[in-house]
Amino acid sequence: MITDFLKENKTISFGGCMCQIFFGHFFDGAEMVLLVSMAYDRYVAICKPLHYSSIMDRHVCIGLVMTSWIIGFLHSVSQLVLIVKLPFCGTRELDSFFCDISLVIKLACMDTSILEILINADSGVLATICFILLLISYSHILFTVCHSTGGASKALSTCTAHITVVVLFFGPCIFISLWPVSITWVDKFLAVFYAVITPLLNPAIYTLRNKEIKNAMKRLQC
Repeated sequence: MITDFLKENKTISFGGCMCQIFFGHFFDGAEMVLLVSMAYDRYVAICKPLHYSSIMDRHVCIGLVMTSWIIGFLHSVSQLVLIVKLPFCGTRELDSFFCDISLVIKLACMDTSILEILINADSGVLATICFILLLISYSHILFTVCHSTGGASKALSTCTAHITVVVLFFGPCIFISLWPVSITWVDKFLAVFYAVITPLLNPAIYTLRNKEIKNAMKRLQC
């Protein structure tokens, strides 16, 4: 990205473009599953605190992480297989900051309407399943907190950072899916927000909620 800012002629090879698409969908798919895993972790911690250590043991944690990587990989491969063999001809210019699969597929010299439906369905199914699981998890958490006699504020405090990341991650996805009109500057803004700003905010959101980080910052101020 820094190189492209300094170059007047911004080009990328076909292989590089396919790599961007692969890793973009790979990390997006993995993060969706990781967010669900983190929501499940908070559900167990708040709704079943006495059984937390036995349920969320080392093997379960490793299994959840491996599952996120496997699903992310399968999701990314399924997307890439649909477009890597497409015939591309004519102008090969993308009006975006990176290789977005929805823009790349429009450069193909054939009717890609069915492929677009398959690609959207692939991403939509994964995002919808993860979002529903997140809603179920936090519904149970809120139900438990509302019926608890104490510790409600502490329980909600532990979920604030995660809920913020979920909103930042799924917000643009939902807006892009429901937005009926394609406006170039809006699409570019959402692309930058989704691909750059949200990942940069994640470390800040999580670390500022960490008690050890807060204590270290207080010591620095003193």
